[in-house]
Amino acid sequence: MATASTARPTPPRDGAPAPRLAGRHSYSPEYQELKFTLHRKLLDRINLEILSSMAGERVRSEIRGALARLIDEERTPLSMAEKERVIDEVLNEVFGLGPLEPLLQDPTVNDILVTTPRLVHVERAGKLFRTPVEFKDNAHLVRIIERIVSRVGRRIDEMSPMVDARLPDGSRVNAVIPPVAVDGPLLSIRRFGKDPLQAEDLVKNLTFTEGMLQLFQACVKARLNLIISGGTGAGKTTLLNVLSGYVPEDERIVTIEDAAELQLRQVHVARMETRPPNIEGQGSIKIRQLVINALRMRPDRIIVGEVRGEEALDMLQAMNTGHDGSLTTIHANNPRDAIGRLEVMVGMANSNMGVRAIRQQVASAIDLFVQISRMSDGSRRVTHMTECVGMEGDQVTTQEIFLFEKTGIGENGRVKGRFRATGIRPKFYERLVTSGIQLPASMFQTVVELR
Repeated sequence: MATASTARPTPPRDGAPAPRLAGRHSYSPEYQELKFTLHRKLLDRINLEILSSMAGERVRSEIRGALARLIDEERTPLSMAEKERVIDEVLNEVFGLGPLEPLLQDPTVNDILVTTPRLVHVERAGKLFRTPVEFKDNAHLVRIIERIVSRVGRRIDEMSPMVDARLPDGSRVNAVIPPVAVDGPLLSIRRFGKDPLQAEDLVKNLTFTEGMLQLFQACVKARLNLIISGGTGAGKTTLLNVLSGYVPEDERIVTIEDAAELQLRQVHVARMETRPPNIEGQGSIKIRQLVINALRMRPDRIIVGEVRGEEALDMLQAMNTGHDGSLTTIHANNPRDAIGRLEVMVGMANSNMGVRAIRQQVASAIDLFVQISRMSDGSRRVTHMTECVGMEGDQVTTQEIFLFEKTGIGENGRVKGRFRATGIRPKFYERLVTSGIQLPASMFQTVVELR
C-alpha cells in the first residue's frame, strides 16, 4: 500500500488541486484548518440534539462514520492512521475539550497550564514539561473554556473575565480571558486522580513517615483542630483528603470549598460550594457565609478547603465553640507565617479586635500546624508538625514535634534529608490518652534518613 507521502489523490471534482498537509504535522496550520472544516461541515449535516437522545457509544459510532465520509469528500491525501487521528480529534472537539483530551486521559499529568494557544505545559512528578499540544487560535481556546465553565453553571465574558470551575472528575479549573489576560486566554487545570492517593501511598513516597502517620491518625480521631499550610501545588488538598479519611463514619461532616474538589470517602458528608456574582453583580455567596451557615447544620466536623480571607475568624470561633476536630488549609511558608496570616485575615473580619485578642483566638483554637512543601526535585514532604502550645505574654508559642531537615542534593537531583522527631512529647498527648489512644514513646525519638 502506498504511504500518504507517495499516494496520488484523485483530483477534486471542481478541478482545484487537493489541499496538502505540510509535513503532516499534527498541529500545522493546514492540519488545524482541515479539522475545523470537518467540524463545521459535521455540524451543518447532523442534528446533535437528536443524537443526544441516543446511547453514547452509538452516537460516537454514527459521527465517526459521518466524519469518515466527509474526509473522503475532501479528497485530502491521508493515510489510514492520519484519518483515524483526524477523526479522533474532531470527536474530541464535539464531545470533549478538544486538544486537551489526550492530556486529561494521561494519568501521569498533574497540572495542565495553557499560557497561549501555542504554548501548553504539563506537570509530571512535580516538574514542568512543554507539550506539542496547540489550539488553532484564541477563539478556539475561549470556546473550550466556555464549554468547561458552562457545565457547572459558571460564566466567563468581558464583564466576568476570571472564573474558578471544575471538571466532572473533580479537577479544578481556573481561567482568565482578555482584557485581564494581556496576551490571550489563560487556562490552568489542577487534576485529581480517579483514585486519590491514600496514606500508604504518601508513606511509600516518603511524604511523611509511618510514625508521623500514626500521630496524624491519633490527632484526627481525638478531635484536635489541624491547619495544613503550604505553597501552591505543595499537596495541601491531597493531605487534607488523607487526614479527613480518619474521621469516624458516625460523624456528620460539612465541607466548604470555592470549587468542590475534596474526595471524602465517608457517607454522611454535606458539601457546600461558593457562588460567584451573577451578570448584574449580585447573588455571590462567599466562604464566610457558608461557614456561618454550617454552624446551623449540626456538624460534628467542619472542613474548609482553604481559608484566605475574613472567614478565618468564623472558622476559629467554630473551633473554639464545640466543633473540635475541624480541618482546613492555608497558604504559608511555615507554621509561624501561618499564624501571622491568620492574624491578618481575622483582622480583615473585625478591625476592632486587638492583636492580643486575635492571637488568643488562634492559640486556643489550633492544636497542630502541618507544613507541607514541594522540594526542588518535585517531591512533596511534610516539613513541620508544629504544636500550638498557648500564649506567652503577647506571643503565640509553638513547639516542633517532627521536622524534615534537608541535607543536600544527590547526583540524580534528588533531595537528600531526614525526618527527625525532636524528642518533645506534645502537650496534647494527654488528650490522646483520654480518647483511648496510646502511642509508643519511641515515636518521638525516631530519625528516618532519605537515601
